Amino acid sequence: MEIYVVMEGDDVDSIAAAYGVDVWRLIYDNQIIYPYRLAIGQALLIQTGARSPRRSIYVSGYAYPFISRWVLQQTLPFLSELPIFSYGFTADGELVPPLLDERWMIQEAERYGTEAVLTLTPLGPDGRFNNSLISAVVYNEYAADALISNLLETMREKGYRGLDIDFEYILPDDRNAFTAFVWKAAEAMRAAGYWLSIALAPKSSAEQRGLLYEGKDYRALGEAADHVLLMTYEWGYTYGPPMAVAPLPQVRDVVEYAVTEISASKINLGIPNYGYDWSLPYERGVTRAQTIGNVQAVQLAIAKGVPIEFDESARSPYFNYVENGTEHEVWFEDVRSLQAKFGLITEFGLRGCGYWQIMQWFRANWLLLRDNFYILK
Repeated sequence: MEIYVVMEGDDVDSIAAAYGVDVWRLIYDNQIIYPYRLAIGQALLIQTGARSPRRSIYVSGYAYPFISRWVLQQTLPFLSELPIFSYGFTADGELVPPLLDERWMIQEAERYGTEAVLTLTPLGPDGRFNNSLISAVVYNEYAADALISNLLETMREKGYRGLDIDFEYILPDDRNAFTAFVWKAAEAMRAAGYWLSIALAPKSSAEQRGLLYEGKDYRALGEAADHVLLMTYEWGYTYGPPMAVAPLPQVRDVVEYAVTEISASKINLGIPNYGYDWSLPYERGVTRAQTIGNVQAVQLAIAKGVPIEFDESARSPYFNYVENGTEHEVWFEDVRSLQAKFGLITEFGLRGCGYWQIMQWFRANWLLLRDNFYILK
C-alpha cells in the first residue's frame, strides 16, 4: 500500500489513473463520500499490490454496548480481543453491569474468532472515575474476594475470555494495595483459565507526579498482569488546549520508559481512533472540545474548504476553519499518523496495540494495520 497526500487540482480519477488502481476501490478504502470531493492535504491509502507483513501482533479495541452492529462486524476481523466497556462495582464488591446488555457483542466476537474481554472500571453514578471506590475494595479483603468471585461468575456465565482492569486516578497512598489487588485478581483469573490485562496511564518516568500517574507501579503491575495497555492518547483532550491527541514524541517517551520496566512482549500501544474540534481562543476551564471521528474530520475540512496541514513533529494532521465568526482548530488521526505509531510497535517489538475506541468505522486504519502486521487470533 501507498500513502498519497492530495495536492491542489487532484481528483479521485486522476489519482487512481496515476497509480493504476481501481477508482471505486480507492473511494471505498478511504470512505470518500459522493460527490467524491477531496481536501488539499488529505492523506489517502492506495492499495498498489500485495505486501508481506513484518510480524504478528495482538490487536484490541474498546467498545461500548451501544456500538453499531455493522461497525462491530466490520471491525472484528481485525481484532484479537474485544474489551467491552464497562462493568463497575460497589464498595462491597458487587458488580454493576453496563446499562445495555452486552451478550450480543460477546456472541459476535466469538463468531469472528475474537476474545471478548470484561473491562472493569471504578466509575461512579456520575460517570467519572471514583478513587474512593478503589480504596474501599483494595483495603477490604472481603470486598476484594467478593468482587473477584463475582467477576469469575459473570465471565463463566457470559463467555468472556479475559479481564481488563482500567482503574484511573488511583491515590498515591493506594499504590501498593492496588498492586496487591491486581496480583490477587490475576492469580484467580489464571487459575480459572482466563487472562488479565491492565490499562496504564502514560508515564515517562518512575518519578512522574500527578494523580493519574503516582498510583501505578509499572514494574510491579507489569509482572502481575499477562499484558498491559499503555494509554498513549489524550494529550489533546476535551478540556485541554488544542494539540494532537497522541503526539509521536510524547508517545515515544512513554514507550521508551515502559520497556525498561515491563517486557516488550507484554506491552500494547494505545492508539486513538478519534480527534477533537476546539473553538478558539482556548480558555482554560471554559473551552470544551467536541469529539470528532477521523472520517468526519476530513469531511468537515472539505465542507469548509480548508486545507489539512500536517505537524511533522507531532506526526498528526490538523486544520483550522471559521464558523459563525468563531475560529476552530481540529486535530485527528490519518494514515500518516497511524503509520508512525505502527512504526513504534515494530521498533520496540511490542506485543501489539489497543484502540480507544472502535465506535466509529475508519476503514483505512484497519487496512493499513493489516498491511503492516499479521493479526493474531
